[in-house]
Amino acid sequence: MELFVSEGNPHCLKVLSALEVTGVHFFFFSLPSERVVPFLSRPALPALLLPSGEYLFSPNAICRSVNNISSCLVGMIMEPVNHSVNVFPLFINQFPFLTSVLLFYLQMFYVQFLLYFQLICTTFCFHLWHFFPFFVSHSATFFFFFFFFTGEYKFVKAWFDRVAAIHSCQSAAQKVLQGKGLQGLKSYLQRQPAPQSSQCRDTEPFEVNSNVFIFLFLISLPQEGKRNVLVTSALPYVNNVPHLGNIIGCVLSADVFSRYGRLRGWNLLYICGTDEYGTATENKAREEGLTPQRICDKYHAVHSSIYDWFQIDFDFFGRTTTQKQTEIAQDIFWRLHKNEFLVEDTVDQLRCEACQRFLADRFVEGICPYCRYPEARGDQCDKCGRLINAVELKEPQCKVCKQTPVIRSSKHLFLDLPKLETQLEEWLEETTSTGDWTANAKQITRSWVRDGLKPRCITRDLQWGTPVPHPDFKEKVFYVWFDAPIGYLSITANYTDKWEKWWKNPHQVELYNFMAKDNVPFHSVVFPCSLLGAKDNYTLVNHLIATEYLNYEDTKFSKSRGVGVFGDMAKDTGIPSDVWRFYLLYVRPEGQDSAFSWADMALKNNSELLNNLGNFINRAGMFVTKFFEGCVPVMELQQEDKKLLAVVGWELQQYIQLMDRVKIRDALKHILNISRHGNQYIQVNEPWKKIKGEDTERQRAGTVTGVSVNISCLLSVMLLPYMPTVSQTIRDQLNAPQSCISTMLHGTFVCALKAGHRIGTVSPLFQKLEVDQIEALKKRFGGQQPATVPAPAVPAAEVVTTNEVDPEKAKQLTQAVAEQGDKVRELKAQKAEKAVITAEVAKLLDLKKQLALAEGKSSEPVPQKGKKK
Repeated sequence: MELFVSEGNPHCLKVLSALEVTGVHFFFFSLPSERVVPFLSRPALPALLLPSGEYLFSPNAICRSVNNISSCLVGMIMEPVNHSVNVFPLFINQFPFLTSVLLFYLQMFYVQFLLYFQLICTTFCFHLWHFFPFFVSHSATFFFFFFFFTGEYKFVKAWFDRVAAIHSCQSAAQKVLQGKGLQGLKSYLQRQPAPQSSQCRDTEPFEVNSNVFIFLFLISLPQEGKRNVLVTSALPYVNNVPHLGNIIGCVLSADVFSRYGRLRGWNLLYICGTDEYGTATENKAREEGLTPQRICDKYHAVHSSIYDWFQIDFDFFGRTTTQKQTEIAQDIFWRLHKNEFLVEDTVDQLRCEACQRFLADRFVEGICPYCRYPEARGDQCDKCGRLINAVELKEPQCKVCKQTPVIRSSKHLFLDLPKLETQLEEWLEETTSTGDWTANAKQITRSWVRDGLKPRCITRDLQWGTPVPHPDFKEKVFYVWFDAPIGYLSITANYTDKWEKWWKNPHQVELYNFMAKDNVPFHSVVFPCSLLGAKDNYTLVNHLIATEYLNYEDTKFSKSRGVGVFGDMAKDTGIPSDVWRFYLLYVRPEGQDSAFSWADMALKNNSELLNNLGNFINRAGMFVTKFFEGCVPVMELQQEDKKLLAVVGWELQQYIQLMDRVKIRDALKHILNISRHGNQYIQVNEPWKKIKGEDTERQRAGTVTGVSVNISCLLSVMLLPYMPTVSQTIRDQLNAPQSCISTMLHGTFVCALKAGHRIGTVSPLFQKLEVDQIEALKKRFGGQQPATVPAPAVPAAEVVTTNEVDPEKAKQLTQAVAEQGDKVRELKAQKAEKAVITAEVAKLLDLKKQLALAEGKSSEPVPQKGKKK
C-alpha cells in the first residue's frame, strides 16, 4: 500500500501518529497538495492507495484501515484524558473535523510555543464577533469554543501536555513540519484555496474553514515598538522556469535575510509572487495551445514547487492575475491622472507583421546604438546598461519569428517623470544615505537621473494585462513595468485585507527590495515615481539590494540549448537543497558577476562542508556520546578556552553586522571561520588522548568537549538562514532547546547546553561529492554549445585607444582581485586538481586586466627584469 502525505498538512499528523503507534509500514511519498486521487476535483491528502487500486482520503478512514487501530488512536490521541469534562470526548467523536484545530495546537506545543497559549486565547476573543456567523452555522464548533474560552481550557492544556510527550506524536509532527516549526504549517495553509460558501456543502466543514481560523493567528501586521520589516523579491516571470541565477539573485537572497530577521526578533513579512501579464505570457500560451490564464496557472505551480524544494520561506507567494491587482493598479493610475502626472503622446512602435502584433520591448532584439552590443533588448542594453527606445535598435528582430519588424504609430499614456524629478531626487538623497543600497543600485540609479528623466510609457497595445480604465485607452493594458511592481501591493492585499498597514505606513515600516541589477531602475525610479505621484502616503524602498549576474561555467544559462541547471532540475541531481543553497550563497554575485562551477561546487562541499563544518560538529557530538555517555560534561574554562570563546564571539559580531547590512556572502565566511577555529582547538587539545589520562586530563577533555558542542549549537543557529534543514538536524542531534535560537543572536556567545544536558543521536551531516558524479552532471547540463560567449564585435573605427579612469569600478575590482587571489591560494594549499587551479588563475589574470583598465593603465603585463618575454 502507498501513503501520500504533504509537508505542513495537519490532516496528515493523525495518520502518521497512528502508523508510529502500530509500527505498520507503507511506501511513503511526501508531496505538495497535488491531486492524487484521480476522481476528486480538488487535492485531498493524506491519501492511501489500496492494493485493489481504490483510494482512502479521509484521515479517520485510513486510520481504521490499519489493523483496526481507531480505538487506540482515539484513546491516545483524539480523546482528552480528563474525563470530568464528559461532554468533550463526545464532541471529539461526534465531530472529528475539530481534530484539525486540536492538531494545530498540538504542533504549537511540540515546537515549544506553550507560552503563546494564553495570548492566542485572548486574541481569538477579539476576533470572535467577526466570526460569529460562521460559528452559528457550525453549532458544534461554536459550542466547543464557548466551552473552551469560559475557563475549561486547562483540561485541554493538560491533554496536550500528555499527548505532546508521546514519542509517536513527536515523530509524526517532525515528519509533517520538516523542522520548520509553525512556518511549515503556515506554508501549507497559504497554498489552500480560499473557502467559498458553496464549498461548505461538498466538503468536510472544518477541513476548509479550519484553515481560515488557523491562518488568522499567522497573519503578520506591523506592531508598535518593534522593527517592522517588509521584504520583497522581484516577481519572477510566470512563463519560464527559473535558473540558478534567477534563484540566487532574488528569492534565495531575500529568503536568507528574512530568516535572519526572524532570528533577530524583527516583525517581518516576506512577499513575492509570479508576474503573469504581458506579451511573454501570450506567446507562451500560443506555443503550448493554452489560454494565457491556463499558462499562468501551470507555471505558477511550477514556480511554487521549485521554491518549496529550495526551502524559500515566503510569508505569502501570490500572483498578479487577481482582482486586487486590477483595483490597486487602477487606483494608482487615477490618482496620477488626477494629480496631472500623466501625459498623452503618439509614439512609434515596432510591429511584427508576421506575428500580427506590436512587439513588447523584451520581444525585440538588435544592436545597441550606444555600445554595439548585438543582443540588446528593446528597453535596455544588458552590456552598457543604457535605456533604449526599441525603434532606436540597429537591425531589430522579432524574438518570436526572427523577422524584421516595421515601425507603426500608436497613441499612449506616459508617466511624466520630469515633473516628478525634484521629488524623486529629494527622496533618493535621503534613502540612499540612510539605507543599505548596494553599490550597483546606487550607480545605476545615479546614471538614470544624471542623464535626465524622460516621460515613460505606461500603456501597451496588448490584450493580456491589467485594463487601462480611461475611456480613451480602453483597448490597451498597463505596461508591465508600471503594473508589475504594484504586484507587491496586490499580493499583500491578497494576504491580508489590512495591507495598507504595510504599504501606507512609511514611518513604521522598513522596505527591502531584492533583485538582479537589470531590475534596479524600475524599482529605484519608475515605481517610486508612481507612488510619489499618487500622493497616498505609500511606503517607499529603504534598502535596495541588487546582485550582479550569475553565469554557468563562464557562459549563459539557456533552457533551449540545455545549458545550465534550472530550478526544476536541481532536485534530480541527488544533491540536497541545503547544499545547493550553500554553494549559491557562497558564490553570490555581490560585487561582480560570478559563475557556477561544478568543480568548485564539489570542492566547497568536500572541503568547507564535509571536512570543515561537518567534521567539527560531528566530532564534538561524538565525543559527548563516546566519552561522556551522551551528557555534556562539566566545563572548567582556562585562558585558552576563554580566548577561543572571545574569538568565536568576535566572529559572531562580524556575522551580525554583515547580515544587518545584507552582506550575505561575506557573513557566511564567518560561520566557516568559527568551525575552522573549533577544529584547530580540538586538534591542539586532543581530547581523545586526554580522556585516557589522569583526572586533570579527563577534566580537560571534558572542558574541550563541552565548549566544542556548545560552539556547534551556536553554528546550528547561525546556519539557519543558509541551510535550514541542516540547522534543524544539528539541533535535533544536540537535543538543543528551542530557546537557543532566541539567545544566540543577541550579540554575545553563551553556552546553551549546560553540564548534564543529554544530547541525541549523532550522525554525519554531509556526503562527499565524487569526481565521477560531478563529471557526469557537468556533461549532462553542458548542452552542445561552445563553453564561452564570444565578445561582441566592435568596428575598428570605434576601438577605444585611451583608458578612462573609473574609481568606483576600480574599487570593486580591487576587492575582487584580492578575493580571487585568496581563492587561488586556497586551491593550491588544498592541492586541488590542476585543471581547477588553471581555470581560477585565468580568472584572476582577467580581473587584473580589468582593474588596470579601470585605473587608466595598460592592460598588458609589464615584463620583469631578468625574465624572457
